[in-house]
Amino acid sequence: MIKSAMIRARTDPSLKDEVEQIFKELGLTTTEAINLFFCQIKLRKGLPFEIAVPNKTTIRTLKDTDKNKNIVRVKNTKDIFDKLGI
Repeated sequence: MIKSAMIRARTDPSLKDEVEQIFKELGLTTTEAINLFFCQIKLRKGLPFEIAVPNKTTIRTLKDTDKNKNIVRVKNTKDIFDKLGI
């Protein structure tokens, strides 16, 4: 297959650098990663990951944890299950 179509997109430079470093660690070029992404979209007939809008509880939890509020600290897995009542 001849690869001649061009894709142009703008993104944050620091995001690009960080993602390209991950691609490098995976042994991929940016072009290969984009083609892999496109192939997965074609195969699944949609995005290859779930996209969801967080609900009110999730949004509140994320905001709280960003402020270091309402965080439950545990010592180990037994402590987690005890606090959850499991």
